[in-house]
Amino acid sequence: MLETSVRLLKLLALLQDGRDRAGADLADRLGVTTRTVRNDVERLRVLGYRVDSRPGAGGGYRLGAGSALPPLLLDDDEAVAVAVGLRAAAAGSVAGIEETSLRALAKLERSLPSRLRHRVDTLRAATVSAAAGGPTVDVATLTAVAAAIQRHERLRFDYVGHDGAGSVRSVEPHRLVYTGRRWYLLGWDPERADWRTFRADRMTPRVPTGPRFTPREPPGGDAVAHVLRGVGSTAWPHPATVRLHLPATAMAQRMPSTAGLLEAVDERSCLLHTGGESLANLAAFLGTLDVPFEVLDPPELRDLLRRLAARYAAAVGGVPPAR
Repeated sequence: MLETSVRLLKLLALLQDGRDRAGADLADRLGVTTRTVRNDVERLRVLGYRVDSRPGAGGGYRLGAGSALPPLLLDDDEAVAVAVGLRAAAAGSVAGIEETSLRALAKLERSLPSRLRHRVDTLRAATVSAAAGGPTVDVATLTAVAAAIQRHERLRFDYVGHDGAGSVRSVEPHRLVYTGRRWYLLGWDPERADWRTFRADRMTPRVPTGPRFTPREPPGGDAVAHVLRGVGSTAWPHPATVRLHLPATAMAQRMPSTAGLLEAVDERSCLLHTGGESLANLAAFLGTLDVPFEVLDPPELRDLLRRLAARYAAAVGGVPPAR
């Protein structure tokens, strides 16, 4: 019985790569006959695992979505990656999965061999999170939106605008975009004949979903860039547009994509559409880029930089700044 159980686990591991596995190949890897493979497949089906079979020269067995979750057989790097990902999810922006993530992490860490627990603990001890706080999104909302995107079905939802007014919207959902601070849905609005971006934390999907649609190409072919460009004026309390005297390709290596949207101007400069929680934080961030820059907007940021310039000049022996 023990030998059969071990063989079933090995068979599950072989079927988890998502490819069709010929019976002869499985028999060779397990060191059994093809008849034993067929019997083991039936045992897995009785246990609730869906194993699809396709006859013919190019056929074989494939593990499908059944009524039970098969045990995941992970290599060392995969196990560490899952553990780190679960810990990040426990402190993430999706509401309702924190406790679930911690339970799953506890189960995983109990089963990790000591060498892998040491790797996970070392990584955890050496890492701190600098993720910006943002509103949380209900996991059911993200799941419903993702399902409509995958099935190419029109999505109806209640939406609360930035002014607090509620409305019912109907869009062709294209992509969910996470900026590191908020979740957004990019979709085509048939009533307005244009692309629209919605904050997922302000959405409440309605069921059932609408008719199927043919997906459209997002503006510029890049959903992330379009969302960042569109929400630049609303995602931060203090948005700004700055000209940096360095090519966009070089700036992209100096700053994270969540810091703002880079727009190429010429071979020597680019525009940065960004923002901050305050003008002081924004001025400090621009100083850390260590490149010459010009503030195009807002004027209040230019005034602040003038005052800071005078204060810094006084600090090194210049004229004392006016009070």
